[in-house]
Formats: sequence, structure tokens, C-alpha cells
Amino acid sequence: MNEQLLTLNLHDAYTDFMLSRQAINAAPTTLDFYKYTVGVFLSWLERQGINCPQEVTAHHIRQYLADLVDRGKADSTVWDHARAIRTLVIFWNTEGYLQHDIKFAMPKVAQKRLPVLTADELTRVIAACRNPRDKAIVLFMADSGLRRAETVALNWGDVDMASGLITVRRGKGGKARSAVIGASTRRALLAYRRTCKNVSDTFPLFQARGGARFTGSGLLLVFRRLSVRTGIKGLSPHAMRRTFVILCLRAEMDVLHLQAMLGHASLDMVQHYAQMVDDDLLQAHRAHSPIDNLSRLR
Repeated sequence: MNEQLLTLNLHDAYTDFMLSRQAINAAPTTLDFYKYTVGVFLSWLERQGINCPQEVTAHHIRQYLADLVDRGKADSTVWDHARAIRTLVIFWNTEGYLQHDIKFAMPKVAQKRLPVLTADELTRVIAACRNPRDKAIVLFMADSGLRRAETVALNWGDVDMASGLITVRRGKGGKARSAVIGASTRRALLAYRRTCKNVSDTFPLFQARGGARFTGSGLLLVFRRLSVRTGIKGLSPHAMRRTFVILCLRAEMDVLHLQAMLGHASLDMVQHYAQMVDDDLLQAHRAHSPIDNLSRLR
């Protein structure tokens, strides 16, 4: 085995990996994702007596993922860790930290019906908002379909109040795009803006106390409070994004327009949501089929 490779410790290889993510201008949320998932994996490797990348094998990765399962982690969490580790070992192989690529099977993720609000539930959530800021947040996220990180990164100057056009300067993958909000949401934003001290174009659209930029965790807290007040489970910024998609599809929005608003590179994710709409139709028919319920309808 190459002795030079053995001198490269895990921490140096990890540092180089993180620097590579910074070099490609990865979003702060992406950096935090790798910092956590890869960092936990490296700590686990050290407890197994692994000190350099060259000692890592597919067996170690499978053992680590199995350990996550044994600890009761959700299958989506296990998949996230596997995805991060796969990116890590591909980088290590490309950069010469590993002599051979490490291949392992990605864990399966159960297909779950993720929380989506009905129009009635969304109306209840809006009614439960106790201040102009929270109401503006709910309406904005349900009407724009923006991600949590995209929402908190916006400034007042990114929203054209006359047309409703939103300029997303840094979406997922660092890509810029446009989104749109309607008249009702713009009115809610104007009502909220009247409560803010700093509303110039360069100041954050959604602000915490003192005018500081609202954080992603702050958005989560808003929806958790609303979940308690309404009794609607699964309320979150991403639930608003899914709700936006489903309600747009039910209103027969063109899927290409929807794809552009969501910032997806392909139609795959839109088709996934479309399947959820089909599921609604299947459930409705099972409950109200005129033939299956013929005896009851007599």
C-alpha cells in the first residue's frame, strides 16, 4: 500500500472535502449538511480505529448505516447520511485519498404521503396568525412555493409590489430564478411592512426583532406554533411548498410554468407531486364510487 496515502489522516481529508464544497460555492445550508453528516461519520470511524481514508471500506459504510437504523433513525435520515458519504468517497477517490472507488448500495426510502394542506386547512392556518409578520410569512410561502432558505435570503428590493414578481438571487445550487405572488399576499406584505422600521431595498424581507434577518429556524418556530394552535400536524415551510404545488396542479397550472417557479431542473419532482393528486382522486373514488355505494344510494 502507498505509504504516502497512509500519512493522510481523516481530518486532513475531511478538511479538503469541506474546502472543495466551499470552492464550488455551495450554499451555507449545504455546507452545514455536510459538516454534520460527514463529521458524525468521521467520528464514528475514529471510534472503530480508522485513522486514514485508505483504511475505509464499503463494509465500514454499511456498518455505519446499519448502526443508524439500529438507533431508530428515520429512513430519510439514513438516506441523507448515505448520500453525504457517497459524495465524500467519490471526492476522496478523485483526489487520490483512496486508490479505489468505494461502492455501496443506497438505502431504500419508504414512499410516504407527506403533509399537504387542503384549502380549508390553509384558511385555518392563516386565521390562526396573531401578527402581520406571521400572516405574511404563511401567505408568502404558500403563494410563492419558495424554499425556506430562499425565503429568508430575500430583501425588500427583491419583491416587486406592483407586479408580484420575486427575484430569487440564489436558489438551490446557486441558481437564480423568478417566482410570483398574488395581490392578496402583496397586501399582507404591505401590512407587515408598516410594522417594520427598516424597509429599504437592502433590508431583509422578513425580520426578527431589531431588524435582523429572520432565520430558517425562526420560520420553523412560526409553523410549530401554528401547528399547536390549529391542531394541524406536519406544518412546516416545506409543507407550504408542497401545498403550493398541489393547489397549483388542482387549479390546472401548466407544469412547465410550475417547474420554473419551483426551480427544478427537470419535471421529475413535479410528476411526483402530480402522482399525489392522482392519489387524491383514487381515494375520493373509493369513498364515493356510485357503483360501490349503489345499495346505499337507493
